Amino acid sequence: MRRPPHRAGAGVRAAAAAAVLVLAAAGCPAGGEGSGAPGAGELRVLAGSELADMEPLLERAAEETGVEVRMEYTGTLDGVEQIVAGDAEGRYDAVWFSSNRYLNLRPEGRGALRREVPVMASPVLLGVGPDRARELGWDVGDGSVTGVAWSDIARAVDGDGLDYAMTSPAASNSGFSALVGVAAALADTGAALEPADIDGVTGELAGFFAGQTFTAGSSGWLAEEYVDRRQDPGDRPAPDAMINYESVLMSLEEDGVPGGLVPVHPSDGAVTADYPLSLLESADEDAGRDYGALVEHLLSAPVQEEIAATTHRRPMEPGAVPEEARGSFPPLPELPFPATAESADALIAAYYDRIRRPARTVYLLDVSSSMAGERIAGLREAVHTLTGGDADSIAGRFQRFYGRERVTVLPFASGTRRERTFTVPEEDPEPVLGDIRAHVDGLHPEGGTAGYDALAEAYALLEREDTGEGFASIVLMTDGEINSGMDFDGFTDTHAGLPAGLRGVPVFPVVFGESDPGEMEELAELTGGRSFDARGGGDGDGTALDEAFREIRGYQ
Repeated sequence: MRRPPHRAGAGVRAAAAAAVLVLAAAGCPAGGEGSGAPGAGELRVLAGSELADMEPLLERAAEETGVEVRMEYTGTLDGVEQIVAGDAEGRYDAVWFSSNRYLNLRPEGRGALRREVPVMASPVLLGVGPDRARELGWDVGDGSVTGVAWSDIARAVDGDGLDYAMTSPAASNSGFSALVGVAAALADTGAALEPADIDGVTGELAGFFAGQTFTAGSSGWLAEEYVDRRQDPGDRPAPDAMINYESVLMSLEEDGVPGGLVPVHPSDGAVTADYPLSLLESADEDAGRDYGALVEHLLSAPVQEEIAATTHRRPMEPGAVPEEARGSFPPLPELPFPATAESADALIAAYYDRIRRPARTVYLLDVSSSMAGERIAGLREAVHTLTGGDADSIAGRFQRFYGRERVTVLPFASGTRRERTFTVPEEDPEPVLGDIRAHVDGLHPEGGTAGYDALAEAYALLEREDTGEGFASIVLMTDGEINSGMDFDGFTDTHAGLPAGLRGVPVFPVVFGESDPGEMEELAELTGGRSFDARGGGDGDGTALDEAFREIRGYQ
């Protein structure tokens, strides 16, 4: 079974100064709104998933301040979407993401926040195995690599075959921050990125991101998968390196990676997550008082020291870093962030449509008789979302099928039906996306459920292709027990007989209807994928089918 999310994090003088500026601009003392007043209630917080490691500190905060913090976790992009759309109002009192930069590019986002106070910080860096770093001629000293620029890393990718893991920029702040940092460093304008700057460095960025060999929708899952691959390479060897938060990289050795990964602190800087705890404008007076008490507690010297010691994030006050760890946190220049939402969105779109390795995806869609009615309608809606049917939302724009992506739709019932494969062009994709929608709209439910036969056919299809240059994956959506064709044990035997490269292609099962969650989790574990729960239709028991399909996009 997979471990819980990894710890992330650690801070800089610039972030501490920024915290003071934010508070001064807000006209409130360092503890935030209501500083000094005791808390006496519950604070509902929408948070990034990597902040699960703060729960022990928040439990102690409740004992000392009287403020019970109820965290609900989400991905950064989904969280931004909720705030911009107004869906967070009334449901939460505060939000706590690794960064508010993307949120603050949007007027609705800025207007939704009353206060934001950075609590800790962690730059997004490349981490590389110490032996590999020495092979590249990089000096490994005092627990990190210095004197290396992002352009040097790009040359290592191109000339020395350096490969790495990184999260999806459309789903995870660490991936987005890495994309922004690399683009800003290679553009070398010294100013915030503009769309024209992106066009000017597309070729260099394509060279850099040619080294990315696997992706994920969250920094925690990426780290978990990396640890799994290092401990048991099997058919999915770990790459040389990983781009993630400095804190995650620093935690890997204690999480089971011998020698860990050495953080590379680029001479030209990085983009730093400053973890601002932010009070929503819609929060009431009691929540504002509780927020102030909690912020004051988190910024106190003892808690800042504990943050540094237990999470590897940099505290707001550099003096709170344990003396033995101070050499591990060298100061870093902060690379410029896009100044407009247009520039940020153009960078993300360019990454998927033109820069990174293309995706190769196979969708196995259950069209058995139990899918009739609302279920087949939900499936069609999910596919409409992936084909651009939700272009008005932030998530919809970037969780669609990408330029250069090859998409196969393989329906199955009592047996597999004829597959259809579509290649999405970089320019004018709408005709092809329309064909995909029309094809799925024409599927009609009948028969049993031969899910494992469909999986075997999907692997056979990929075996006939050369998928080595892209991100290949399989999505299995079934709403019931697999009751036709081979069973799980039979598929396990079939999978074991595949060539090594194909065995490394992950399956992302979607748990829906009456499908077996335990068996789908076993399937994900077998193939190196992850299962997604779409039961409950978004009513609290699971994730709606279209939302599950969107979330999977971060892993493809």
